[in-house]
Amino acid sequence: MAHALVPAEIADHTTCLLLRLGQVTYKLTEEALAPFGLRTRHYTVLKALNASGPDGQHALGTRLRIDPATMVSVVDDLESLSCAERNRDPLDRRRVLVSITDKGRDLIGRADTALVELNDTLLVELTGGQRGALHEILATLCSGETMPAAFDQLRG
Repeated sequence: MAHALVPAEIADHTTCLLLRLGQVTYKLTEEALAPFGLRTRHYTVLKALNASGPDGQHALGTRLRIDPATMVSVVDDLESLSCAERNRDPLDRRRVLVSITDKGRDLIGRADTALVELNDTLLVELTGGQRGALHEILATLCSGETMPAAFDQLRG
C-alpha cells in the first residue's frame, strides 16, 4: 500500500497540500519538458510570446514575474535553441523586442501535448467535473489579489 503524499498529521493544512503538490508537479513538469530542451521558464515565455506576439524583454519579464537576470538567461537559451529572437523595436531603438520563431511555435505544440498527457496522468483519480473545479479554483487564486501580491512581496 502506498503512503499518502502528505502525512495525515499535516494534511488538514491546505498550504501543506499545495506545497507538496507544487513540488511534485514542478519536478514532473520539468521532466516532461526536458525532451524538448525546455524548462518550465522557457515554456512560460514561449507560451506568452505565442499568445500575445512580440513584446519588450523587460515588459515580458515583468508580466510573467520573471526577474530581469533570469529573463536575459531564458531568452539567451531560447535564442540558442532558435525558438525566439531579439530585435530592436523599430519605434524605439532602445527597446529590445522578443518574438517566437516558427521552431518555437512547433516546440510549444509538442510540449503542450506532453503537458496534457502529464495532466491526464496526475489527475486520473479526478472526474472531469473535479478537474474543471480544481482548475477554476487555482486560476481564481492566481488571478486574484492575495497570491500575486504575496508573490511580489516575497520577491522584493
